[in-house]
Amino acid sequence: MDSVVFTPVIPISAVPAVPGDAETATTALTRAMRAGDESAWREFHAVYAPRLHRYLLVVCRGNEELANEALQQTFLRAVKHLRIRTTEPELWSWLTVLVRCAAADVGRRERRQLGFLERWFRLQPEVPPAPPGPDPESQLEAALAAELASMPTDERHLLERKYFAGDPVRQIAASSGVTEKAVESRLTRARQKLKVGILARLKNEHPS
Repeated sequence: MDSVVFTPVIPISAVPAVPGDAETATTALTRAMRAGDESAWREFHAVYAPRLHRYLLVVCRGNEELANEALQQTFLRAVKHLRIRTTEPELWSWLTVLVRCAAADVGRRERRQLGFLERWFRLQPEVPPAPPGPDPESQLEAALAAELASMPTDERHLLERKYFAGDPVRQIAASSGVTEKAVESRLTRARQKLKVGILARLKNEHPS
C-alpha cells in the first residue's frame, strides 16, 4: 500500500501562535494543516502515524494489512474533515473516531469480498477447491482482485455494485437507464468472464 507523502513548504515554526492558548502547539499545527501547509501535514504524519498504527492493530485484532489500509483511509479523511483543535487530547479523540470508522469501512469491504467469493465458488461446481498453500483464502481473494482489476470498467463496476455494495438489480437498472433483464444479462456475462479469468490465474499459479 502506498504511504502518504508530504513535501515541506512552510516550517511550522513560521505559524503564529494564538495568544493565551494553553495548547499553542496543537492549535498552531492544526491551523497550519487547515491552511494547507504541507510541512505541518508532514509533522502531523510523523507524530501520529506510529501511534495510530498501534491503535489500529488493536482495533483490527492484529490484522496488519487491514490496519495499514485503515490508516491510509484515516489520513485521507483527516485531510477532508480537519478542523482546528485547541488541545492534543481533543485532536487525538477526533483521530480515534476517524480510525474506528475507517477500520469498520475497510473491514466491511473485506467481508463483502470474502462473502462474494464464498457464495460464488459455492455456486460453481466446476470450480476446483482453493489451491494448497499457507493461506488459500488470501490466494482466492488475490485472484479475484487481480481479475476484477483487469476487467473493463463497466463490467467491474457492475459486479462491485451488485455483489460488494449489495445494490439490487432494480436500482442498478434505474440508475443505468436499462431494463432489469438487460442488467441480469450483463451480470451473467460478467460473472462468466470473471470465473474463467480466476480459474486461469489459479491454474497458472498452481499448475497440476
